[in-house]
Amino acid sequence: MLFYAFYRLFFYKDTFFKLRRTILLIFFGLAFLYPLMNLQEWMKDKEPITEMVYLYATALPETVVVDNTAMVWDWQKFCTGAYWMAMVLLCIRFIVQLGSIIRLMAKSKKSVVHHTSVYLLDKPSGPFSFFRLIFIHQESHSENELKEILIHEYTHVSQWHSIDVILSEMICILCWMNPFVWLLKREVRHNLEYLADNTVLTSGYDSKSYQYHLLGLAHQTNQAAANLYNNFNVSHLKNRIRMMNKKRTRSIGRTKYLLFLPLVAMLILLSNIEAVARITKDLTLPVKSENDATIALEELLVNQQKPKKVLTVVEVMPQFPGGDNELLEFIAKNVKYPAEAQAKGVQGRVNCSFVVNEDGSISDIEVVRGLDPLLDAEAVRVLGIMPKWTPGRNDGKVAAVRYTVPIIFRLSAPTDSHSKPKGDAIYDNSDPKNPVYRVVEIMPQFPGGDSELLKFISRSVKYPEDAKKEKKEGRVAVAFIVNADGKTSNYEVTRSVSPSLDAEAIRVVKQMPVWEPGKEKGKPVRVIYTVPITFRLQ
Repeated sequence: MLFYAFYRLFFYKDTFFKLRRTILLIFFGLAFLYPLMNLQEWMKDKEPITEMVYLYATALPETVVVDNTAMVWDWQKFCTGAYWMAMVLLCIRFIVQLGSIIRLMAKSKKSVVHHTSVYLLDKPSGPFSFFRLIFIHQESHSENELKEILIHEYTHVSQWHSIDVILSEMICILCWMNPFVWLLKREVRHNLEYLADNTVLTSGYDSKSYQYHLLGLAHQTNQAAANLYNNFNVSHLKNRIRMMNKKRTRSIGRTKYLLFLPLVAMLILLSNIEAVARITKDLTLPVKSENDATIALEELLVNQQKPKKVLTVVEVMPQFPGGDNELLEFIAKNVKYPAEAQAKGVQGRVNCSFVVNEDGSISDIEVVRGLDPLLDAEAVRVLGIMPKWTPGRNDGKVAAVRYTVPIIFRLSAPTDSHSKPKGDAIYDNSDPKNPVYRVVEIMPQFPGGDSELLKFISRSVKYPEDAKKEKKEGRVAVAFIVNADGKTSNYEVTRSVSPSLDAEAIRVVKQMPVWEPGKEKGKPVRVIYTVPITFRLQ
């Protein structure tokens, strides 16, 4: 749509027909290729772009498991079937048209007219060409008309215009549901005729007599299919005559074609912003603390809301003294679950952001996503007593960076001194030679990364029927161990919604393929990992 509008606005009325042909073919190629151009590494160092990424990410909906009802699935199958059916019909039409030209060639007599090899039609019909083939009914035209026709058609043949026709036709078959593909195909055909008409006029033939000749052929029909060949007489005759009488565009007008470059750059940039935003939206690293609070650390692009210059992504991100593991221990030691919140059974996640200043101090602590006033205040209190961080660096200089820490408060099931806590096997470090880590230098990774993990869960989950009937919704968190060989084990629901949804979450997690194991000091180790799965009915 954008390419077609750009063409009509800037190129439609000029007479640079060869340049227009190139631009139209580039349109088709770029429409398929621009989403594949990866600039994500380059974007990391550009602060204005990272701000755009954040704004886009905050507008994206949360990735959830949606109940695919029978009606939705039927519509999906219907639309897919309709697409393929129409595509098959268009392919059949294409083959029939191609076959009609081949049959016409087989039954037509080959001859040489004015030093040009042609196929003579056995009854009156409009002249046309297809690749190296020129078809004409010789008796219907005078000698001068034959010369004009042959120059016109030989231009199509010598410049291989049929390639443009076939290419645009095949793209229309593939993208038939897009009206702008058909509009661009029409512009390709029109421009090829302008090219051939221009060659006739520059060869010295009188423009008025040539135009009268075209008008005289307007009533003739062709014997072959009308979509695949280059037709001497086509329906847009008025446009052709107007273009022939149009004053030639000055050469300086070619400079406007350079406007196409910023358009392409914008498309590529927007495509990469969307890709990075979707990845940023879904990244999370959940772990469990020792004092009944579940803490998740995630690096997000956070919007700059303060008047001072605060970056969101830098070359070297700020770091808590001792690293993430020490940060986890600090929060675990200092978080105190408010008694009133425990009595009410309030639990969930509080997202807090803060600025790590150039001197490493913490300021501007904000609750981005609140849960309960008591828990919000406790999260802010703990972050406020943190020691100075190692500041972030950008271009070799220290910089103020906004950082986000989501803290999940969760109450544990009651236990006694003689019983083993639920799921304790997951955190069993009784074997000192094979301990289970919570945070390691290189965390385990699903094959293909977090985006592939989300896709796997979305494809695999089947919403339980009883949960549908009872309208059960919510987030189930499943903890498990990624062993040193990448296989998963010791599955446990750390956040429950209902028995059926819990069971479905466990089933899906057990089906996961082998992961890339976590590593500590260069060696693969066992690591605890938690995957949240959100169930939501539409």
